[in-house]
Amino acid sequence: MSKTMTQKIIAAHCQKDDIYPGEIVMAKVDLVLGNDITSPIAIREFENSGGKEVFDREKIALIMDHFTPNKDIKAARQCLEVRNFVKGYGIKHFFDVGEMGIEHALLPEKGLVKSGDLVIGADSHTCTYGALGAFSTGVGSTDMAYAMSTGKVWLRIPSALKFILKNHVQGWVSGKDVILSIIGMLGVSGARYKSMEFDGDLSSLSMDDRFCIANMAIEAGAKNGIFSIDEKTMEYERERGNKTNEYKADTDAEYESIFEIDLAQIRPTVAFPHLPDNTRPVDEAGEIPIDQVVIGSCTNGRLEDLAIAAKILKGNKVDKNCRVIVIPATQKIYLDAIEKGFISTFIESGCAVSTPTCGPCLGGHMGILAQGEKAVATTNRNFVGRMGHIKSEVYLASPAVAAATAIAGKLVSPERIGIRNEG
Repeated sequence: MSKTMTQKIIAAHCQKDDIYPGEIVMAKVDLVLGNDITSPIAIREFENSGGKEVFDREKIALIMDHFTPNKDIKAARQCLEVRNFVKGYGIKHFFDVGEMGIEHALLPEKGLVKSGDLVIGADSHTCTYGALGAFSTGVGSTDMAYAMSTGKVWLRIPSALKFILKNHVQGWVSGKDVILSIIGMLGVSGARYKSMEFDGDLSSLSMDDRFCIANMAIEAGAKNGIFSIDEKTMEYERERGNKTNEYKADTDAEYESIFEIDLAQIRPTVAFPHLPDNTRPVDEAGEIPIDQVVIGSCTNGRLEDLAIAAKILKGNKVDKNCRVIVIPATQKIYLDAIEKGFISTFIESGCAVSTPTCGPCLGGHMGILAQGEKAVATTNRNFVGRMGHIKSEVYLASPAVAAATAIAGKLVSPERIGIRNEG
């Protein structure tokens, strides 16, 4: 039968020619991912089930990124449990304080995920790697434990939605605005357990844009997000010593729905509390006073994101009533940002700069909100209490909108404060 891109990758990993949406299959995995919150649960399950050996020491990646550097005794205990497991089983890809980055930025950067791979991770934003043309999805810690032992995972074959992208993004519009617009159109359950497949004119979307878009597929309820492969993908792979393994959807593949997205019509977009689909263009949002701005996360902590923020902040000062926290997603991104002068720009403008960590994104540390406080964040979720007190509010936005908001002290676009993107 004809297959979508996602269905072809899964079929190849379960060695079946014919699969159909809804079918449950056992598939081989190319990489199993865990972090400092989900890995301890998986490790306990692995050991309680009698696990003696992992299936492949080079196909498991454990990254201490959520509550590290450890914020309290419980976080320290969780990381110690993972460290002991790594030593006991000889796990090769372990990233701790000083080496670690936010997992979904670090693994592509290191070349540990690549096109055509089947990757599972005990973190919902594992779908990020679809930017490379991989099938990647989040699973529970029990599935992670089973995969560490056997190298396999149970999957239900998803049906698919196709997004045909047309024209080019304009001005300060980035991948974050694209995916927020799409989530606003679909709703937070509009792609439930479906594959979101992106094709068409991808030329104006950088790899960082694509990582951001694939990362937030889960916010529409999707099983995964995935991009067709082009020259930008292949160049990214070549730079990391990987060969491109391309799976193309059949021309007569079946999709539940097909959407045409005119990138030129998308405007800088904000998701209001308390759902990622509560979106509107920032210029229609009203200039809401903001207490804190966070620029970072697995969604928007990459070098291009920091470059955009630095371009807007350079020569300006953060509003005296607004705290601003900048978190480079990996150590390499941090170093590159230092070399390019971005870190100096952030500090001179009045921002705090953190070591890589998920930190405030999940209300972990490094920027918890008090009752009644409002934050603009380049993160991916704005649920009730996501970044602190249940009566705080999080507005999701791009690095450009976040940086402009930091200067104004209220929710605005860069153009609203006289900053245009001249290229």
